[in-house]
Amino acid sequence: METNRCNIIRLQNNDYHDVKLIYMNEKVRTYLGGIIPEEHTLNKFLDTLERSRTGSYYWVVRLKSNNDCIGLVSLDKHMDGQHFEVSYEFLPDWWGRGYAKEVITRMLDYIFNELNLTKVIAETQTANHSSCRLLESVGMTLERIVIRYGAEQAIYAMEKQSWDT
Repeated sequence: METNRCNIIRLQNNDYHDVKLIYMNEKVRTYLGGIIPEEHTLNKFLDTLERSRTGSYYWVVRLKSNNDCIGLVSLDKHMDGQHFEVSYEFLPDWWGRGYAKEVITRMLDYIFNELNLTKVIAETQTANHSSCRLLESVGMTLERIVIRYGAEQAIYAMEKQSWDT
């Protein structure tokens, strides 16, 4: 998949070092339970690779201009067991430049027009105002707030008919 400025490429073995930088970035991981210690990054990566072979989708986001990895995006079963959840992590150097919005917009198109799902959700901490604004800017709406992982989590949702209009 691609956007105007990015290639969205299925996660592969050779992406480990780029993904490790995301896993270990304090700013990226602020609302995701903290950094993943270096000694655990390989196991986390291998687990993610395995899940990508069994019904989940994981991609690296690379700039078209130089192939640098700027983030990760995924589509995985949400813990509610009913819906798929779109998730994303972008390195701080790329925050505020519209890359996440560009990629998530492309993901929504993929979700509704290629996978033909009828609904997708996203979960973020209510304290992560930038992420909440991003989800609202692509048309997702706040469905509910839950307490999970010791913090308020905002559950955003979008249904296919909203995307089609």
